[in-house]
Amino acid sequence: MKVCVAEKPSVAREIAQVLGANVSKNGYIEGNGYQVTWAFGHLCELKEPHEYNPGWKRWELFYLPMIPQKFGIRLKNDSGAEQQFKVIAGLIKNAEEVINCGDAGQEGELIQRWIYQKANCHCPVKRLWISSLTEEAIREGFQDLKPERNYDKLYEAGAMRAIGDWLLGMNATRAYTLRYGRNRQVLSVGRVQTPTLALVVNRYKEITNFKPEQYWELKTVYRDTTFASTKGRFSSKEEGENFLTSVRNADFYVTDVATKKGNELSPRLFDLTSLQVECNKKFSMSADDTLRTIQSLYEKKVATYPRVDTTYLPDDVFPKIPGIMQGLRDYASLTAPILAGKISKSKRVFDNSKITDHHAIIPTGVSPSGLTADEQKVFDFIVRRFLANFYPDCQFSTTTVMGKVEQVEFKTTGKQILKPGWRVLFDKQKMDDDDDKQDKDEEKTLPLFTEGEHGPHVPDLAEKWTTPPKPYTEATLLRAMETAGKMVDDDELRDVLKENGIGRPSTRASILETLYKRHYMRKERKNIIPTQTGIDLIDTINEELLKSAELTGRWEKKLRQIEQSQYDGGLFMQELKQMVTQVVTHVKNDTTSRNIAMEQTAQPSASSGANKKGKTKSDTTSHPKKSTEDHTSSAENHPTKDADAMVCPVCHKGTVIKGHSAYGCSCWKGGCQFRLPFVVMNHSLSEAEVQSLVAGLSIQVEGKQLGLVNGVIQEK
Repeated sequence: MKVCVAEKPSVAREIAQVLGANVSKNGYIEGNGYQVTWAFGHLCELKEPHEYNPGWKRWELFYLPMIPQKFGIRLKNDSGAEQQFKVIAGLIKNAEEVINCGDAGQEGELIQRWIYQKANCHCPVKRLWISSLTEEAIREGFQDLKPERNYDKLYEAGAMRAIGDWLLGMNATRAYTLRYGRNRQVLSVGRVQTPTLALVVNRYKEITNFKPEQYWELKTVYRDTTFASTKGRFSSKEEGENFLTSVRNADFYVTDVATKKGNELSPRLFDLTSLQVECNKKFSMSADDTLRTIQSLYEKKVATYPRVDTTYLPDDVFPKIPGIMQGLRDYASLTAPILAGKISKSKRVFDNSKITDHHAIIPTGVSPSGLTADEQKVFDFIVRRFLANFYPDCQFSTTTVMGKVEQVEFKTTGKQILKPGWRVLFDKQKMDDDDDKQDKDEEKTLPLFTEGEHGPHVPDLAEKWTTPPKPYTEATLLRAMETAGKMVDDDELRDVLKENGIGRPSTRASILETLYKRHYMRKERKNIIPTQTGIDLIDTINEELLKSAELTGRWEKKLRQIEQSQYDGGLFMQELKQMVTQVVTHVKNDTTSRNIAMEQTAQPSASSGANKKGKTKSDTTSHPKKSTEDHTSSAENHPTKDADAMVCPVCHKGTVIKGHSAYGCSCWKGGCQFRLPFVVMNHSLSEAEVQSLVAGLSIQVEGKQLGLVNGVIQEK
């Protein structure tokens, strides 16, 4: 029997249908020579500190740094996870072959490898590597299963990332908590979250310390068109008034009219970060909301794999483009012009050298149905961005008009769309932020000017003040994380800087959510503002490596190089241990008195961290989930692997939430009647069983197969 291990029940069900496995068992689906089972995200995790050394259970500076000789894994302390792992381990024990059907990325590879290690898997393992969950993609993937060894480096990079986050998170968090927490709060320090918080704090300080400076601008209005003086800003009012006086009583002369034609390229295909950025700008969706939405679209087979960092497609996708477009029946009027002619293959879209694990996010060609409002908006955005790359360039003309009054020069610029090209897809929507006033000015349409014409004008000297930088929004903060704190608009330059970005596309949203939950920063409308606790924490950290986006980005680059066999994992670990030791030593030797404010809302986490003697109150309070970022915590886990991400099986709009005696739907106020009791037939449902039921699978209770039929649990 061949055993397929998927990342979650819903994916397992899709795979089982394609393979012809249709007999529901307890924790798996069987048929046609296959047993298809599933994980619930991280069933296994790195061991707790005390499992390496009993003394490490105590929060004391004496025991730092904690650097195990060899790292080990443990089964997650969750009854549902334990139950499902037993199912997986039992199937693997009797398997002739295991097929890794996990998330096709670094995180998914790590999750699966740890499961196989814990289950003592000794049979051959193959890898299913697909970019969409369509039936065609799954069938093609099973026809081209890859040897497990092809992904050894991918796993090594994932393991190094997890170990690195454990070492830094555990040691730095305990060191800073014990030295500066004043026995009142846990001070969480992490590889990604801390430099991200530092970006927000530094921007806030720039704003609060900004001293506005007064200046004056000389402009004039001629034929209802505003012209600006080429002399720029005047630092003194007197100087500006002198020029104003000199031009007030003379005619305005048009000295030059220059028109230049140009082409505006379509916006790039979406990677995850750019999709999150644009959805935040256009729809005010958080990064986390966008990730959950695109993940749902992926699982509904209408969009390709979302956790990607490239905006390119491989060459082998090009022959499939007509079929994808033909499948977008609701967009027939938009695809018809493309399908009517020869589809061009641009290097700007198709480039194998720019592909890593997966290609850019595009529609699969499956016509969607039953989408939520957010899903429909995001899907429409993806489709139009996809089609835009096969439409003609937008053709425009830019007109620059120069004028003169006496010896003072003036200038204005306007833009006219000659042929909209791809812009017809967006109903005149702006594709970029309209915050830049200069861009707005360039978009205006000018009347027809003739060189040599002249006439009266209305000059004005306007008083202005310099403005501080703008606070981060989630859109701009995601860009800053992607480019190691450097804000750039150029696509090519941004691609280069991605090599040194902090975090991974799949984890940046959860990092932001973690910083909110820890009350290190908050939202004020769309703006992100640090709390006093967040400011004090960054001010307390002396080690630049801990809070520098650029330095942390270099570390990220080494992890990617490990994945590509360009850097030695052993050397990386040596550097990491040296860094952790250095951080702890600096904190231990610091005798300064520092005070970190404590947010009132953050008190519960403080009380659960360390007691008056600096010890944890319980084993769970020192759990790495409270202090690290990647695989040992909730900070960089895939949000879709959380139980609270279950979509209601009745209305398909709300999410399944846990009440006092039963699970229900978040849309209950809207009339959804879904209700799943905690106890069925005197059996308490585990989290894993609830997820299976909601995913449409059956469970075994008292020898009976139970499942949900129209949202009601019944015997099948």
